[in-house]
Amino acid sequence: MMLKKIFNWSRSPKVDPMKYLIVGLGNIGSEYEDTRHNIGFNVLDELAKQEGLKFENLRYGAVCEYRFKGKTLVLLKPSTYMNLSGKAIRYWMQQEKIKPENLLVVVDDLALPFESIRMRQKGSDAGHNGLKNIQEIFGHSNYSRIRYGIGDNFSRGKQIDYVLGKWSSDEMAALPEGIDHAITMIKGFATIGPARTMNQYNKK
Repeated sequence: MMLKKIFNWSRSPKVDPMKYLIVGLGNIGSEYEDTRHNIGFNVLDELAKQEGLKFENLRYGAVCEYRFKGKTLVLLKPSTYMNLSGKAIRYWMQQEKIKPENLLVVVDDLALPFESIRMRQKGSDAGHNGLKNIQEIFGHSNYSRIRYGIGDNFSRGKQIDYVLGKWSSDEMAALPEGIDHAITMIKGFATIGPARTMNQYNKK
């Protein structure tokens, strides 16, 4: 039953207010590399590269720790595949004693044009399997997310092929700027908070 899956925050251990969980959604495996659905992985990989961090393969995902302006950001790339992302997130929030307000998920979004990048503090799953599982596990959708627009340039019945398809050459050329923008938003989330980050950095 779904009720058994819901994470009961009231029973969780004392949280660390200076610690954040930053989750990039994607699918593991070489066949999914550089696909639109894996933009969450791409953003965290680039952040780790810029800061000289290395991911370690641990339970339910690849994890590394990033210290920034007195805050600790735990970066997580779930290894559970997209439709079980919530399982990995629940485990690492409990493991690292992170409060729900300090969770940020980076996810691809068909509803936004390519290069449109927006932070939201809550919202529906919009049919996204990763967000859908997170909502099933937590019993709500009140967590922050960065929605990275991948556009909807596909013909009828080709949505799955598009989402799991490789970026076009033009998109690949534009990705570094967009990924850097998402990284700036991650840093803003942990320092100036989601409201100010949205006001300053949400990109249409």
